[in-house]
Amino acid sequence: MASIIFYEKPGCRNNARQKDLLRVAGHTLEVRDLLSAAWSAETLRPFFGERPVAEWFNRAAPRVKSGEVIPEVLDAGQALALMLADPLLIRRPLMESGGRRMAGFEPERVKIWIPLPVAGYPEIGMTAPESCRRPSPCPFPDQQMGMSADQPPVPTPS
Repeated sequence: MASIIFYEKPGCRNNARQKDLLRVAGHTLEVRDLLSAAWSAETLRPFFGERPVAEWFNRAAPRVKSGEVIPEVLDAGQALALMLADPLLIRRPLMESGGRRMAGFEPERVKIWIPLPVAGYPEIGMTAPESCRRPSPCPFPDQQMGMSADQPPVPTPS
C-alpha cells in the first residue's frame, strides 16, 4: 500500500473521515497541518495539476461562501496569491505520494492513483467524502480548542 503525506485542516471532521478511509484501505499517512505549512506558489501549484483554477478552491471557505472570493474570475497567479495569504481557501486535503500530488478527495480520482475501494463507507460515516456536513463554516483550530486568538497553539502530534 501507499505512504501518503496528507495535508489537513486540524479538527476538520471531513478530513478525519478521509484519513479513516485511507487507513482502512491499508495506506500509511504522514499527517501535516495545511494551515501552518510554509507554502509558496511553487510548492502549492503542483497539487492542482491540470484542473481549472475554480476547482482549486475550498467551496466551504467563509470567503468563498460569502462571495468575497469568486474562484471563477481568477487566474492562476491571483488564486495562488489569495491561497498563500489565506490557506482556508485551499481545497482539502492536499495529498502527496510516489511523486504525485492531488487536491481534494474524490474517490474515483483517488483510486486511479492509489488502491481505494469506492463503494461507500457507512462504517466510518462517509458517503460523500468531499462534502462538508456542517451547516456553518468550521471554526479555526484555536476556536475549536477553546483558545483565544492571542494564545499560542497547542502542538498536535504528527
